[in-house]
Amino acid sequence: MFSLQTIFGKGDKFYGLLESSAAAAKKSATALTGFLQQGTAAARSLDEFRLARQREKELAAEISQALVNTFVTALEREDIEALSSALYKIPKVIEKFAERYSLIGDRLGDVDFVSRAHMLEKACEVLEQMVLQLRAMKLEQMKDLNDRLQAIENEADRLILDLYRDMYRNENDPVRFLLRKDLFEILEKAIDRCRDAGNVVYAIVLKNS
Repeated sequence: MFSLQTIFGKGDKFYGLLESSAAAAKKSATALTGFLQQGTAAARSLDEFRLARQREKELAAEISQALVNTFVTALEREDIEALSSALYKIPKVIEKFAERYSLIGDRLGDVDFVSRAHMLEKACEVLEQMVLQLRAMKLEQMKDLNDRLQAIENEADRLILDLYRDMYRNENDPVRFLLRKDLFEILEKAIDRCRDAGNVVYAIVLKNS
C-alpha cells in the first residue's frame, strides 16, 4: 500500500521551513543589538551568530532537498528558492559585521552602531511577519507590511548617511576612517538584504492574489 502523499509529499511544509528561516534571521539581528550594547569587551563570542547562520544554512539545504523530493509545492519552486536564498543572506552578512567588529571595535572611537542595529532588528521583525503572512496571501496586509519595511529601510539609510557625514567631517585618522566605512557598508548591506527578501515575499503574494 502507498498513498499519494508518499508520492507528492506535503507541499505546504515549505511555509514552515521559510518561517523558521525568517525567525533565524530575526534571531541573528536581535543578537547583534545585544552584542553591540555590551561593548567591545564582551564582543569576543561569536557563537550566537555562527549558530544562527548555521541554522539558516541547514534550513536552506533542507528546503533544497525537499524541493527535490516533493512533486507538488504550495508555492512555485523558483519563488521558494528565491526566498530561501534571500533569507539565508541576512544572518550571513550580520555574522560578517560581528566578526569585523569583534576585531576592530576597540579602534573605532565613539560610533553609535546600536541605533542602526535596532533598525536592522525592526526590519527583520517586519520581514518575519511578512513570511508568516504568506499562508494567507492577503495582498492588502502584505502591502502594509512591505510599506513598513520600506520605511524602515529609508530611515536606516538616513541614519547611516548621518554616520558617513559625521565621519567625513570629523575623522582625521585614515585607518579609522576606512575601518568605520567598512562596517557602515556591511550594516547597510544587511538592511538591504532584508529589503530584498521583503520584495520577494511581496512579489509572491502579487503573483498569487
